[in-house]
Amino acid sequence: MAALFLKRLTLQTIKTENTCIRRCLGKSIGQKAPALPSHVASAPTSCLVPAKAFSTEDTQDERKKKRKKEPSFSNVGRKINERIIQVLDEKGHDLGPMHRANVIRLMAERDLRLVQRDPNAEPPRYQLLTGVQIHQERLRLRELELAEPKPRPTLTKELTFSSNIGQHDLDTKSKQIQQWIEKKYKVQITVKKGKNAEEPENKMEEICNRILQALPGTATFSSRPQPIRGGKAVMCVLRPLSKKEEDASRAAQGTQRGDALNRGNGNAGASDAPHQ
Repeated sequence: MAALFLKRLTLQTIKTENTCIRRCLGKSIGQKAPALPSHVASAPTSCLVPAKAFSTEDTQDERKKKRKKEPSFSNVGRKINERIIQVLDEKGHDLGPMHRANVIRLMAERDLRLVQRDPNAEPPRYQLLTGVQIHQERLRLRELELAEPKPRPTLTKELTFSSNIGQHDLDTKSKQIQQWIEKKYKVQITVKKGKNAEEPENKMEEICNRILQALPGTATFSSRPQPIRGGKAVMCVLRPLSKKEEDASRAAQGTQRGDALNRGNGNAGASDAPHQ
């Protein structure tokens, strides 16, 4: 009977979760109950509480995520996560490692703000600044951000035609390619093999080279002509020249013009010389 009473009382406690009943249960358990028969086994009870495994790597990842969400330059106030930090004063002088309690007291005494300078340093580096200094630094950083050119994604234009193309149509496509190159696009050119059986095998590659020659000082091969589709077509990719490549191309063209002019002057001088 005692075992049946305890079982009923336990089930009623789990269902109702009443504090008063739990107290009654504690009292009834505290009283001496008759021993249970040996053939009745008492079922062990267990309570599983979900717990998150502790890991230093997880803690570091969470700190990195928090740092990414925080503004790049802002007053952290009195919420200093680290116990010991490296502190610079408002003039940039290194005050050495300090306990966060001492830093907070120093902020109150000098009426300064605390900003984060290098979170990856060991210990992390902070600096004490006035409100005016923080405002000026934010303006400076914004000017630098606006001055930096924002990289635009490089888009690729595609052009496909046959190797039987006429010269007039090829010139028209070359002008179209030049316009794309000037707008900083990449151009993927696919030249398909013509139906003419007497066509040279390297004609498709020659067309790609002729297009590049029509764009002097503006484009180069990002991917050189290579056969595709089992040799039934040739594909190449043109890209705009970088600033450095443009300067080198202008210098090379200037040198070639100078050499040609010198050769012309030399030939003229030789023709004007009297024959002996």
